Amino acid sequence: MAVHLSYRSGGKEALVPASGGSLPRPYSGGTSRRYITLKEGDTRPVATTTSASNSQISAAGRFAGLDPEQLIRAFRIMHTSRRLDDREVTLKRQNRIFFQISGAGHEAVQVAAGMALRSGRDWFYLYYRDRALCLTLGVTPREMLQQAVGAAEDPASGGRQMPSHWGHRDRHIVSGSSPTGTQYAQAVGCAEASRYLDSKSEEITLVTSGEGATSEGEFWEALNIACLKRLPVIFLVEDNGYAISVPVEVQTAGGNVAALVSGFPDLHRQDVDGTDFLASYVAMKEAEAWCRGGHGPALVRARVTRPYSHSLSDDERMYKTPAERQEEAERDPVLRFPQFLIAEGVIDRHMLQRIAHEVDEEVNAATHEALHDVPPAPETALRHLYSETVDPTSEAFSTEPDFQGTPMTMVDLLNATMREEMRRDPNVVVFGQDVADCSREANLREVKGKGGVFKVTAGLQTEFGGRRAFNTPIAEAAIAGRAIGMATRGLKPVAEIQFFDYIWPAMMQLRDELATMRWRSNGSFSCPAVIRVPIGGYLNGGAIYHSQCGEVAFTHIPGLRVAMPSNALDACGLLRTAIRCDDPVLFLEHKRLYREPYNRSPHPGDEFLIPFGRAKVVKTGHSLTVVTYGALVQKAMLAATQVEKRNPRVSVEILDLRTLAPYDWEAIRTSVEKTSRVIIAHEDTLSFGYGAEIAARIAGELFDRLDAPVGRVGALDTWVGYHPQLEAAILPQTENLAAEMDRLLGY
Repeated sequence: MAVHLSYRSGGKEALVPASGGSLPRPYSGGTSRRYITLKEGDTRPVATTTSASNSQISAAGRFAGLDPEQLIRAFRIMHTSRRLDDREVTLKRQNRIFFQISGAGHEAVQVAAGMALRSGRDWFYLYYRDRALCLTLGVTPREMLQQAVGAAEDPASGGRQMPSHWGHRDRHIVSGSSPTGTQYAQAVGCAEASRYLDSKSEEITLVTSGEGATSEGEFWEALNIACLKRLPVIFLVEDNGYAISVPVEVQTAGGNVAALVSGFPDLHRQDVDGTDFLASYVAMKEAEAWCRGGHGPALVRARVTRPYSHSLSDDERMYKTPAERQEEAERDPVLRFPQFLIAEGVIDRHMLQRIAHEVDEEVNAATHEALHDVPPAPETALRHLYSETVDPTSEAFSTEPDFQGTPMTMVDLLNATMREEMRRDPNVVVFGQDVADCSREANLREVKGKGGVFKVTAGLQTEFGGRRAFNTPIAEAAIAGRAIGMATRGLKPVAEIQFFDYIWPAMMQLRDELATMRWRSNGSFSCPAVIRVPIGGYLNGGAIYHSQCGEVAFTHIPGLRVAMPSNALDACGLLRTAIRCDDPVLFLEHKRLYREPYNRSPHPGDEFLIPFGRAKVVKTGHSLTVVTYGALVQKAMLAATQVEKRNPRVSVEILDLRTLAPYDWEAIRTSVEKTSRVIIAHEDTLSFGYGAEIAARIAGELFDRLDAPVGRVGALDTWVGYHPQLEAAILPQTENLAAEMDRLLGY
């Protein structure tokens, strides 16, 4: 009697005989020409090879230190993973789920990785093929199928993400996303947090991807930082030879990322046959020992297969030849590993039959339960977009100032606020390009120190040390990604992007990661980081790459708070709120306002807070409302003075929004209902600008209260020029505001 395990393979059925049959590839070692042939009752040892992997296995014992029970568990997980993939394929074709992407061909190295590390103690940043790894860490088939059907009780996302976007709070599997490579920078931040929170911690952070994601900049940025700081991060690259349809030789110079990274110091490298479970286990244990021993990061390149198409939206037959697909099928780990176990006498055909039956029963039961699970209720769509426990718009963040000392600039009060919050909370860390006083700390005995290009962070390193205030490489995506990883672990990173004009490399991290983490994980994870960014023009010579605005690109992002103060006092109160609140905050600091004499303030005390979404009437009036923020607040004041001097019968009310997301609609409504005329003014380009949203809402909700059209003032729809005369023509000036005030008051 023969028992067969069947799996889909390129649309066909691949059979694994429980006894009899042959395996046309060596199980361990890629260089040997010896083959395993199994016959009825055959229990001979597996053929050995002269490859490095087999030498390692021999040194570790017959089964790399694993006992038969562990080997059987490994097979059970691999088989379960494949059966779940196959079940989801069937469900998708029946239109009972909505997407499917498989981990087929990757199972051996994934189970090896999961068995080498510690679920619930180490940390995991996984990618969409890591089904078997998640099963090894303790995620159940039921939980996986809850993802597939989009169930409300899905522990990964509550039905908010596509299947195979793994996340599990108890297992320390941080919520994953679709963008490729972003997880690398976050994993580095997570590892930094482990070391920061406990200098003796033995925690390891595992981050995985396919070989295609190693072309992303974050992979190289993260690897650089991990080596610079000798962080305990394992980079597991599951190389199946294809990034959808792009073969590895087109993706990676030389076709081997492990060879490309050979020059990185303190990096332990392994290149292993990822379809060979024992070789993979040895490689992962060596990487684990290297990292846990404090020697630095490790990179394991595992050569795996992809017997199914990239996803059910792809057809690999369009770009893989039949011969190539057949060669992959012969290396399939779920076909090879059970034959190895039979050959070694670890299991027999009766046990294989029993395991296969038990797995099928478990998958069937999990499928039945998941298909009857309740989907997420429509009224939960906005749940977990922001923190439910800390509300930065509440009265808890409204305190009165206790002024002390002489007036201080915005730079001085921002610096003082960070200093006070770092004293108050030991988990506040400040970093970015040039933010430290001097990375070579010994030199501080001889030099003054930099402390930021605008001196906003001056002295923080001197007081708190390089552990809490430090420089980073010029890598904006990595700065944001590290902040996300740190914040997810409970630190409060205050990271700086040196100029708003250079924020765009970090856009994927900010939009698709930072702002989505709480919502996409259904509240299981959050990353309340503060990202400080100098912004704006009106400083001669800034030109295209040091003077732009663009805040509207970020106010359009759900889950992200955006603040932009116009004066020193507000900067102090809003930054303190940003640091103490539980949401991610983009804190925009206008460069021109850093040292203006008119906007200074005495120190308001180290408990001074301003709620988000609370505008300030900086000038009262009854004839016209100006809604503005940032550098245009003062220009609006000057314009109003000119208009009122020419026409004493009118008065202009000026509303400083202070925060752009959320914004204070009630304050806008109250003012517009009083004045019946309104201008929205901002420094950014006029077309598609921030003011368009407010103008549309005023027109939609307050149309019957208006006595004139809604006015808007903004920059010309072009870039900021270098010459002062050109810059002045492009950016909105006092006379532009005054002219628009006159126009609306004339109705």
